Amino acid sequence: MRLGRVLMAGLYIAAGVGHFVVTRAYVRIMPDYCPAHRELVLVSGAAEIAGGLGLLVPPTRRTAAWGIILLLIAVFPANLWMVQHPERYPNVPLWISWLRLPLQLALIAWAWQYTKPEATPARLESPAV
Repeated sequence: MRLGRVLMAGLYIAAGVGHFVVTRAYVRIMPDYCPAHRELVLVSGAAEIAGGLGLLVPPTRRTAAWGIILLLIAVFPANLWMVQHPERYPNVPLWISWLRLPLQLALIAWAWQYTKPEATPARLESPAV
């Protein structure tokens, strides 16, 4: 397995588990306009775990990468909300909230790499004589 894909899978599995372990922390960053904060946090955590696991399984790798991209787009408003309402997050330095915005783009670009079919090694054949 490619190291980058394994690292990405671990990142999403760990982040997804975090949604279940420290649910309240994730609920606090949900924008006010979103309904069912706790439920959305748990669903997004399950989606992160599924995406991470899917990256490790060849038949689901591309679909999982697309799912991760969609998830990153879906959670972007929460990151933007934190920048717009820093007074609600006194324990989070504003620069970290700002850093999360371009980080989302970098994570999307990383996942994008795994949406493409993997090249298979060329078969070694003996030259014709």
